[in-house]
Amino acid sequence: MTNNLLSSSTITGDHVKNAKGEDLGKIEDLMIDTNDGAIQYAVLSFGGIMGLGEKLFAVPFGRLKVDTENKCMILDADKQRLKDAPGFDKDKWPDFSDASFKTTHDAYYK
Repeated sequence: MTNNLLSSSTITGDHVKNAKGEDLGKIEDLMIDTNDGAIQYAVLSFGGIMGLGEKLFAVPFGRLKVDTENKCMILDADKQRLKDAPGFDKDKWPDFSDASFKTTHDAYYK
């Protein structure tokens, strides 16, 4: 029997790469829907140097695949596409519960 459960602390801090093996950042946090307990977004940090100028992105969690062999997450996205994605500052997070956020934001990652 395989274990398909991961703790949030196992995922937080994991590096994210694309299919080409390019580094896309790391997972800083998870956003969980309190109505059904499902993880809606992984908050990904990307860019900057030593944490300065870093941008955060809310990636729909369903877009990530677990790579257990390399202990990382895989996001099927080009590095430039992520650079151009709508992001936010670590001190000013969006309202994830706003329906318009979900509609417009999730469409970017389809």
